Amino acid sequence: MMEIEEVSNCEALPLLSLNHVSLLCRSVLDSMRFYEEILGFVLIKRPSSFKFNGAWLYNYGIGIHLIENPSIDDFDTIVEPRPINPKDNHISFQCRDVGLVKRRLEDMGMKYVTAVVEDEGNRVDQVFFHDPDGYMIELCNCENIPILPLSSCSFKPRLSSFNRAAPTKCGFMENMMMESLSMDILNISF
Repeated sequence: MMEIEEVSNCEALPLLSLNHVSLLCRSVLDSMRFYEEILGFVLIKRPSSFKFNGAWLYNYGIGIHLIENPSIDDFDTIVEPRPINPKDNHISFQCRDVGLVKRRLEDMGMKYVTAVVEDEGNRVDQVFFHDPDGYMIELCNCENIPILPLSSCSFKPRLSSFNRAAPTKCGFMENMMMESLSMDILNISF
């Protein structure tokens, strides 16, 4: 079992992962239907202590928490749908087949915009569209571009608590990213 040990001099918060994204919505039912039927999320139990209408959904290792606020337009001056802009705030999900995503969105009559990112011979196809409340969603094959830390540190994985390597000069995040990358490579090679 791999162990990640913080060796950075800076005191970053002890984060583990992204847990959920919370979204205000005009209609919990409309938004639930979108996230279930379009994106494949599953409705999960929500704590009964909440005194407001909402829903929790989960899939792909992340939760979507919907909070109903019918007067959302009072806070967001955009009443008309805004243009789909890849440079706007968005939530991005990796997908297996961008072409299939586009065909299904077309079949559902949903508007979308595509973009392409290229780097050193690698290509990422992106599809952007809005949920019922205008939040931007991106579906892409972003795994085509490797995640490489910008620091020039050397990576030394810690394979177990019995085999402790000397601390490196890398920060916690660089080590964590490189360990994750190396584990992904190991998983792919077997």
